[in-house]
Amino acid sequence: MAKQIMAKKKANPTASPANAETVTPYKHDEYIIRFMRFRKPLAILSLVLVIISLVSICTKGLNLGLDFTGGISAEINYTNPVQQTDVQQALTKAGFHEPVVQFLGTQRDLLVRMAPVQGMTDVSSHITQAAQLPGNSATVQKVDVVGSQVGNDLYLRSLGAIALALALMMSYVAIRFQFKFSVGAIISLLHVTILTVGCFSVFGWPFDLTVLAAVLALIGYSINDTIVVFDRIRENFRKIRGADPIEIVDISLTETFRRTVMTVATVVLVAGAMLFLGGDGLYWFSLALLIGLFVGTYSSIYIATGYALFMGLSRQDFIVTVKPEFEEEVIFNDPKAPKR
Repeated sequence: MAKQIMAKKKANPTASPANAETVTPYKHDEYIIRFMRFRKPLAILSLVLVIISLVSICTKGLNLGLDFTGGISAEINYTNPVQQTDVQQALTKAGFHEPVVQFLGTQRDLLVRMAPVQGMTDVSSHITQAAQLPGNSATVQKVDVVGSQVGNDLYLRSLGAIALALALMMSYVAIRFQFKFSVGAIISLLHVTILTVGCFSVFGWPFDLTVLAAVLALIGYSINDTIVVFDRIRENFRKIRGADPIEIVDISLTETFRRTVMTVATVVLVAGAMLFLGGDGLYWFSLALLIGLFVGTYSSIYIATGYALFMGLSRQDFIVTVKPEFEEEVIFNDPKAPKR
């Protein structure tokens, strides 16, 4: 019986099959921003800020708005265009505490939200009398009174919405990338959420449903930015040779940095316009967006990728390993092999 030699099939080095992996040699003279050089001190800074935010949230709490504490919501129609400050001053003189006024499409239709007044029975008539302005009569179209129990239920549901969003984001990243990346992405999202909410707690800014909507929007924005970075890191780990993980991460962040700056600048322009031109109804929503935009960009660069590096990110995490039973074998010098 002839001697059999079992060997794995090797690709011809001169051939270039369509499915061959493209190798890009690493060039040391390329301009690279060394983001990861500052990952350790910035991680310590983030930890300190998160601790301050959590302590403030747990001890001082949030200045919850009427959406969570309960209050009065009324739609008022004026015969002539009106200014928000005039309506606020009229309602404040009538005994309503810190009314929030915003336009509903036109300057004649307004939505007013304010805390309930103890001992007030006929709320609609009191608001109608208080909202009258000289030469500009007001008509109350709709009045809703939200109790404290309903507000507390909204608050608990809001926390559940944030927790569900984070859990689904973690599952998505774990399926699309690696578990290391999914944990880093969730830590990044928690970092954005805690610091944004912590700013509202530390400075005592009102926290209502519009701010909650901004926080949920930031979660979606931040995970999108993080996935773009992760996708480029995975691509470069498969292409680049001769570079360590930190260098590959720096290359990937440098390549996506221009896109990140342009995206953030576009959203900042919109959020800034809402902040200065949107009135009181959009002020805190816009402020939460601006804070979260900068924190989210920072988190995508240093928190998410920094954690992956801390957990030992390497090229092996992105290379598909073929199982032995699926490896193709070739038999040489076998007399029983059929001739072709």
